[in-house]
Amino acid sequence: MQADNKIFDDFVKFVNGAAGTLAGVGREAEAGARSRAKEWIGGLDFVSREEFDAVKAMAAAARDEADVLRARIDMLEAKAAQATTTGA
Repeated sequence: MQADNKIFDDFVKFVNGAAGTLAGVGREAEAGARSRAKEWIGGLDFVSREEFDAVKAMAAAARDEADVLRARIDMLEAKAAQATTTGA
């Protein structure tokens, strides 16, 4: 009876050790995959959030300026059309 308990205890220790080892291997594999993914993504031409926001603000300002210039052109075209109809 005592021998059965010792065998069972040894088996439990073996399984616990194997589970700990497998957990460690899993953590190392995950860390390695993260490292490779960061290296791969780092090699691509991504922009930072700050750069994106700066270009977005520049585009919005250019769009606003284009709207102002469009309104000015429309006004000048209307004046030119009016001048040609009244002057002709």
